[in-house]
Amino acid sequence: MRVAVLSGAGISAESGLKTFRDSDGLWENHRVEDVATPQAFRRNPELVLRFYNERRRAVLQAQPNEGHREIARWEARHSVRVVTQNIDDLHERAGSTSVLHLHGSILEGRSSKDPDLVFPWTGDMRLGDLAPDGTQVRPNVVWFGEPVPRMEAAIEAVEGCDALVVVGTSLQVYPAAMLTQFAPPHARLVLVDPRPPAHPPKGCLVIAEKASIGLPRAAELLGL
Repeated sequence: MRVAVLSGAGISAESGLKTFRDSDGLWENHRVEDVATPQAFRRNPELVLRFYNERRRAVLQAQPNEGHREIARWEARHSVRVVTQNIDDLHERAGSTSVLHLHGSILEGRSSKDPDLVFPWTGDMRLGDLAPDGTQVRPNVVWFGEPVPRMEAAIEAVEGCDALVVVGTSLQVYPAAMLTQFAPPHARLVLVDPRPPAHPPKGCLVIAEKASIGLPRAAELLGL
């Protein structure tokens, strides 16, 4: 079976990484527009870099949880492609081998000028740190208001699936929320989230549980 997984912040929350929607419109006590937009980086690059340094440290200290490991186990019997909105590497550390990071990776830096100039970055990032092209380095993450360059590849992953498992996402962040629309008519759709959206996609089976509990149930229902 060809399985596509669309994962969001909820799956990493079980590993201790805080989510935006759990914090009253604030992300680690910051407004998103102050730390996660191109305008914020131009206005106060030191604040933005400091904010992402904290996120990077948290990711490096976190460990994959049972939800991540459950998805990785499916690869023993099926073709599994993970499309994640998360900027952490917990899917990979759990053992998943095909992971597409829709919103980039906190463990990479990139040029402020050339979005294709990307390189590994696991330490703190400071004002004055330069990319190979001489521009200020910035986190390789997609900020609000920026294009999502890997959207086409994500659509391709969903279009080719027999089952789509959506986990840990409110399906409110676009364009990622549109991905369920590209599942083929025969594909079975399961959504795992303790607080599922009020209006889930048509034909979707909802499991209102956190990832570590809901994903094994989804696997049983889908015969994974």
